[in-house]
Amino acid sequence: MTATVFSTVTAAFLASFVEVVEAFTIVLAVSLTRGWRPAVVGAGLALLVLIALVLVFGPLLALIPIAYVQFVVGVLLILFGMRWLRKAILRSAGVIALHDEDKAFAAETAALARQAGDRRADYLAGLAAFKAVLLEGIEVIFIVIAVGTTRGLTLYAGLGALAAVVVVMGLGMALHRPLSKVPENTLKFVVGLMLTSFGVFWTGEGLGAEWPGADLALLAIFAVFAIASWAILQTARRTRLTVTDEAAQ
Repeated sequence: MTATVFSTVTAAFLASFVEVVEAFTIVLAVSLTRGWRPAVVGAGLALLVLIALVLVFGPLLALIPIAYVQFVVGVLLILFGMRWLRKAILRSAGVIALHDEDKAFAAETAALARQAGDRRADYLAGLAAFKAVLLEGIEVIFIVIAVGTTRGLTLYAGLGALAAVVVVMGLGMALHRPLSKVPENTLKFVVGLMLTSFGVFWTGEGLGAEWPGADLALLAIFAVFAIASWAILQTARRTRLTVTDEAAQ
């Protein structure tokens, strides 16, 4: 397995894992609060919409010259990856709160409980499941297409995403509770690094650059971003502690 195939599968799996965990939390809240029917119907309809989007827009990419695809996808991956990386750094530094699946589950459960007296309660519950699966699913599709299509590795990326879905669903059905023990912020940090690295790599290829070492250049790009991100994280932590100490005095 080449470095590109391995990194493609890994990026798709980890990114999809995070997104599926977040969607599963909402679907689980719907299922436990209103029953399995609205949860299954809402999630099922969202999956049908996602499949339709793939069938409609997937083949269109084959009509676009690969250099344009690499450039556009590369820029989007840089923006997408940096967004994940920024939030992961700020959360690790304590600047913003960590995402908590238990809190998200409790908040969604409370919202559904408040709607219990509404005659549209099942519809609203199903809509919540639909929106959660659709929004997180769109991000999964984007990541799968983005990391896979530029080298004809969409199948590998799709398998990585599918594996993430199977793992999350298996764990969720076995535990019947939110997967709050998943180190979500650490995963987002790693995925942010991977997506940003892919973005730089594809953008360079789209502009006609020839990377030293070919696909192995991905590892070097990843290392550079990892070192820079770690330095930024340490600086952010020190700055936060300094500000906290000054405010306490």
